[in-house]
Amino acid sequence: MRERIATALLAAALLAGLAPARTAAEDPAKVPERYQWNLADVYPSDAAWQKAKDALAERAKELPKFKGTLGTSARRLKDCLDLAFELRREDARLSTYASQKSDLDVRNASALAMRQSMTPFEADLAAKMAWINPEILALPEAKLAAFLKEEPGLVPYKPVIEDIVRLRKHTLGAEGERVLADASLVMDTPDSVYSVFADADIPRATLTLSTGETVRLDAAAYTQYRAVPDRWDRERVFDAFFGNLNAYRGTFGALLNAEVKKDLFRAKARKYDNGGKDAVGSCLASALGGPNIPPEVYHNLIRNVHKNLPYLHKYLRLRQRMMDLPELRYSDLYASIVKEVDQKYTVDQAMDLTLKAVAPLGRDYVEVLSKGFQSRWVDFYPYEGKHSGAYSNGAAYDVHPFMLLNFNGTFEDVSTLAHEAGHTMHSYYSNKSQPFATSDYTIFVAEVASTFNENLLMDYMLKHTDDDAVKLFLLGNYVDGIRQTLFRQTQFAEFELKIHERVEKGEALTGDELNKIYKGIIDEYYGAGQGLTAIAPACYAEWAYIPHFYYNYYVYSYATSLTASTALSQMVLQGKPGAVEAYRKFLSLGSSMPPIEELKVAGVDLTTDAPFDITMRAMDKAMDDMQAILDRMEKNRKK
Repeated sequence: MRERIATALLAAALLAGLAPARTAAEDPAKVPERYQWNLADVYPSDAAWQKAKDALAERAKELPKFKGTLGTSARRLKDCLDLAFELRREDARLSTYASQKSDLDVRNASALAMRQSMTPFEADLAAKMAWINPEILALPEAKLAAFLKEEPGLVPYKPVIEDIVRLRKHTLGAEGERVLADASLVMDTPDSVYSVFADADIPRATLTLSTGETVRLDAAAYTQYRAVPDRWDRERVFDAFFGNLNAYRGTFGALLNAEVKKDLFRAKARKYDNGGKDAVGSCLASALGGPNIPPEVYHNLIRNVHKNLPYLHKYLRLRQRMMDLPELRYSDLYASIVKEVDQKYTVDQAMDLTLKAVAPLGRDYVEVLSKGFQSRWVDFYPYEGKHSGAYSNGAAYDVHPFMLLNFNGTFEDVSTLAHEAGHTMHSYYSNKSQPFATSDYTIFVAEVASTFNENLLMDYMLKHTDDDAVKLFLLGNYVDGIRQTLFRQTQFAEFELKIHERVEKGEALTGDELNKIYKGIIDEYYGAGQGLTAIAPACYAEWAYIPHFYYNYYVYSYATSLTASTALSQMVLQGKPGAVEAYRKFLSLGSSMPPIEELKVAGVDLTTDAPFDITMRAMDKAMDDMQAILDRMEKNRKK
């Protein structure tokens, strides 16, 4: 019922396109206990978990006694909300234990059964609570205001009640809300069918590489082989993988069309419109309305990225120079532009580097994170059966956050630890500072703390090396991170907006039309018309590879979070007075304020150009530093 588990897992997958590859390197029985989770912090045993789940189901039976009585007194409203949020808090704890126990070994049938049992359990709990918001909305606003003034116990729920009232126009009656809740059982069908088709059923192209190796190009193989050093192999991998998707563009188009129509149905059902006289549902307003994000933020993101495309084009020319290519191709964008430094890190070194990097945020921040590292908040090592990728889960409000890693000793793994530590400390301070009802921060701000920590780590690493090769490697990672997170995710966000607008106008989305829309966007972003990047026709079917188009306007928040965190970290690193205090206050706000206002507290306003301008200056400086290092290296080679 809280979003953090899903948010964290999606976050880990999205920034890389898919979940990072994992190497089964360890036997869990041989991993020292201090590098593994201690799930006993949540429940001492599976039996204790089951007992808590049964108790929660029994407690939920008390909900109906409040129905029809919320307007009788302020105390009655408080008691109902107390019960509802107590149930949600315990449910979040149950889900944390079940999901993380399953993630330790996805082959464990009993753990998987526990995890799967939570889906109908939570759906039933949601249905039991579906009447609460409509009944609160039935109360006159003056009466609600009087209740809030009269009953101190309602104060923790003030932001919740205000949010319910804000969404009055978009909330149905009890029966309507129940029907929409029941409809959720079938509304995920396009996504489910897409997942099965794209991940399992679609025939795969096979390819023999220049090494003689024959590979079957599923999504994981594409992620691995798109970055191989041999350019001829890369080009053939792109042509084969996207050519295969293009062959099935009719099916993929029908699925995405159904998904967007689902979003339109939800928008119309909840009375979101685009302001016109005969307006149809506005999917953007619907998606952003719940988390209270002004649509202008979305449009401002796309406008600013278009304004700053010259920086992306500068990067493309730099990439071409560093790869020594006569022509840059779309298939060259994932190959390494710098040789990875021959540096391996132990888990203990990664923890030490992360703690040193975040030192600007204060002694107590470092001490809490250090305690977490030593108290088994992190499951570090990969092994057969463990969930791939990385995430932080802060949903167990009364316990502490947990981090999952698959640590293989690269710098990327160190950066991932810093990233997930940012999520963890955001959850920690929100949970400690806020009542449960407002402790969970929104998806919109979820990636700010994580990418903020990545920026601190990058700054620390650059300041503590004199090796040009290492600096070039670090700067190359930093700049390409901006390319993939800000420009690429906005590229996806613009595509999402265009396809939703098409359906809102009553136009169908076919595979051919989707290819045309996607072509127009990536040709502009990557300067195809200016001769900057050559894009093979098969690549215009890339949209069929992106599962996040089934998440209803999700990806844009990665781009906005990056601009916010870059601006904030620059303020902290440059010693701007009050910057650390403002950022630390932001970490404690949870969802007690609208997310745009929370970021203003931190020091950035995403309705303006300022955060984008700061981010572009940081990117430009990094590229200039890379150019200077390259010039110096070339000069030294000629001596």
